[in-house]
Amino acid sequence: MSEGVKGLDAREILSVLPHRFPFLLIDRVVEVSEDKIVAIKNVSYGEPYFQGHFPGQPVMPGVLQVEAMAQAGGILAADSGGFDPEKQVVYFMSIDGVKFRKPVTPGDQLIIE
Repeated sequence: MSEGVKGLDAREILSVLPHRFPFLLIDRVVEVSEDKIVAIKNVSYGEPYFQGHFPGQPVMPGVLQVEAMAQAGGILAADSGGFDPEKQVVYFMSIDGVKFRKPVTPGDQLIIE
């Protein structure tokens, strides 16, 4: 799939990742190359998790921020030839030392690198 630096639109992302709404957490890939990805998640008030996290003070759950990073990693792995998304699913297995520096709220844009 890799042909130097390029981006992916929503349709192309759907062809790589098995995730679908409401758990598809990558809206656009601005750049993907052999060893780098820049992906975007536009966080809106319409996200279903804001109904309960937290009413009146919506915050994107940290675990979903990590999941967005994992999905970006899956796109990077597929792009670099690490697996065939039509035949295999890649699983994110562990993470250590995660720190959240500030809350992610509606209107924010997560830029995942």
